[in-house]
Amino acid sequence: MKKVAITTTSFAKSDTRPMEMLKEEGLEIVVNDLGRKLSKDETVSLCNGCVAILAGTENYGRDVLMKLAGLKVISRCGVGLESIDLKAANEMGIEVINTPFGPTTAVAELTVALILDLLRKVSFMDRTVRSGGWEKIMGSLLSGKNVGIIGFGRIGEKVAALLEPFGCKIMYTDITRGAVKNFRNVPLTELLKKSDIVSIHVSSKETLISEKELMAMKKSALIVNMSRGEVVDESALYRALKDGHIGGAALDVFNEEPYGGPLKYLDNVVLTPHVGSYALEARIGMEIESVENLLKSLKGVK
Repeated sequence: MKKVAITTTSFAKSDTRPMEMLKEEGLEIVVNDLGRKLSKDETVSLCNGCVAILAGTENYGRDVLMKLAGLKVISRCGVGLESIDLKAANEMGIEVINTPFGPTTAVAELTVALILDLLRKVSFMDRTVRSGGWEKIMGSLLSGKNVGIIGFGRIGEKVAALLEPFGCKIMYTDITRGAVKNFRNVPLTELLKKSDIVSIHVSSKETLISEKELMAMKKSALIVNMSRGEVVDESALYRALKDGHIGGAALDVFNEEPYGGPLKYLDNVVLTPHVGSYALEARIGMEIESVENLLKSLKGVK
């Protein structure tokens, strides 16, 4: 019997079909029951003897893969593959597959929700009312705002499409993209200088926004990071927000998760626990697709 590990903690919690699909194939299934992201040692322990892994964001570096003899497939339930050493996997004959289209709409819609939250101070006023206050704070319209999107792949472009009906003036920066109809591809320096809202959707872990970039933004500007925690220097962001150099920020990703840093003490910040893809329909679709990918790959494995 082929043994398969499921490392993502939320798998099949919203719909049993993905788990049923695996069971119908007569697979031996082991699951992550810790309720959190696995450490390297925990990943090795859980996945020992497995021919396939239905993976979350845990680390699959060369050192981990070397300890997983017999592993043939890593089916990622999600888009990002930066936690997997793809070169090592290729050398070891391990097929790696992801679900690139599943989270697009979910992440894009949450991006717009966070932008509106920041503009209208929704979360802040909610906390005020819950604590017994009744302070009415003047917000701003999304309509007519200059929005700069860093990273214009599937998600970035979907964000632009959702913002267009609000009458936003949209520009983007992406060295991998040519011209896109109706939108301007501009240098990062120009985007930061002119944008009222900066929304980040890159796949790289490279730090793009540090103190220099934050100081180049408008004092009223808002920044939203839905990509990777490392993309934004959190310490520099905290200082810029605290000192009033920018207007506000919303983060769904962090350098270390769960996040416990000082940004949570600022009123002009909205924080969510890495839930960009956590829309019911999108999540179920991703899980089903990841299972289909895994089963297809396993057909050629003896």
